[in-house]
Amino acid sequence: MKTLLALALAASTAAAQSPVRPNIVFILTDDQGYGDLACHGHPLLKTPNIDALHARSVRFTNFHASPTCAPTRSALMTGRHEFKNGVTHTINERERLTPEAFTLAQLLKSVGYTAGIFGKWHLGDEPSYQPNKRGFDEVFIHGAGGIGQSYPGSCGDAPGNKYFDPAILHNGTFDKTKGYCTDVFFDQARTWIESRREKPEPFLCWIATNAPHAPYICPPGSDKPYADKIAATQEPPKKAGEAAKFFGMIANIDENVGKLMAYLKEKKLEENTIVVFMTDNGGTAGLGVYNAGQRTGKGTPYEGGSHVPFFFSWPAKYPTGVDVTALTAHIDVFPTFAEITGAKIPEKVKPDGRSLVPLLKDKNAAWEDRTLFTHVGRWAKGEAAESKFAGCAVRTPQYRMVYPNRKGAGWELYEIAKDPGEKTNVAAAHPEVVKELSQRYEGWWKEVLPLMVNENAPVPAKNAFRELYERQYGKP
Repeated sequence: MKTLLALALAASTAAAQSPVRPNIVFILTDDQGYGDLACHGHPLLKTPNIDALHARSVRFTNFHASPTCAPTRSALMTGRHEFKNGVTHTINERERLTPEAFTLAQLLKSVGYTAGIFGKWHLGDEPSYQPNKRGFDEVFIHGAGGIGQSYPGSCGDAPGNKYFDPAILHNGTFDKTKGYCTDVFFDQARTWIESRREKPEPFLCWIATNAPHAPYICPPGSDKPYADKIAATQEPPKKAGEAAKFFGMIANIDENVGKLMAYLKEKKLEENTIVVFMTDNGGTAGLGVYNAGQRTGKGTPYEGGSHVPFFFSWPAKYPTGVDVTALTAHIDVFPTFAEITGAKIPEKVKPDGRSLVPLLKDKNAAWEDRTLFTHVGRWAKGEAAESKFAGCAVRTPQYRMVYPNRKGAGWELYEIAKDPGEKTNVAAAHPEVVKELSQRYEGWWKEVLPLMVNENAPVPAKNAFRELYERQYGKP
């Protein structure tokens, strides 16, 4: 009897100490900037459902991604800077996540999760690079960096794909879907969650929309609330039309977020489900209308290129309506979910990020100063070494030091807390800061350069999505 009681007590203690393993829904939109939300002050755009998620979240207001698509996705999946994963571009085989990487899906799988991805992968289209080889159990994706995109080599979508009725690769075969792409991805994600709802395993549901990436194609009529108002901002007619459609695409994302949140509530999944919303880089078509006071957007080393929204919602565990101002980044997602779920990061995996859990619990928690490195990448093939300064930045809590993509431009320095719009270059006034941060950058570059494993990758004759589509359906 004593032995049984001891065993029961031990089991009870272990259960009490083991982490609750929540479901995780991660929403990642494409080319939507920090300012492209009503809750961030946008004067025209209406996003009531994302605003509601914002209200029930811990909001990281100083959160940074990479300046372009595939690099951010690589860092989110591994907790490591994209260059350490071999990702230095969005095409030309340089978007492929190195096979040596250990992904977030694999990490969560080690503690019993099942994982599904819906939408954009953009970390390699060849079979050995696809999500089903990287820890995902359910795969529903388009190819390349966007629906309909195709480039020489391995990076390409199914031939003839468009934003309406796209052919989507679903667990190895193509589904010819009906409807607008964002609706298709969210609907499929909800269908999959429903199939998992009664299962004992927690799930990771990764919803990565290709919207609002160009081409700016929105559901019919969704641009109408914005068209006339944008024209009044004196945007050129073509850009005004693109911005209206861009906002229409975001409005559609917002509707789908609302449907998803309503579903989670209806099915009583809300209490034990983390919902994260973020975007993959700075803004694009909406910059001329509103950019939250930032300088530039996607594809640049300035603040507007990397500063993105990041909302982390789990009201059953963490506060709501709280703003965290600490310097945080995409590389922190991987270790955060490791801590929350109790997953052990393998010794050989060395994330660059740190867990956000202390800040989720207390916005004023101790958070050691850090240095983040940004590089736009995208140099010509074989020119990595000489592209060290081709559009890069060093970010600390106090400063952003930028080397524009101009040969011999030199470092610019901005006191980012005082000058978030990066209007006043203070490099001449603070040479000691420039020296210190440039030394840190030199050390970082020396570390990452040997890890850029895709720089001389051979170019396949045909992309994998086209080959598979043509085997399934014949040539279009």
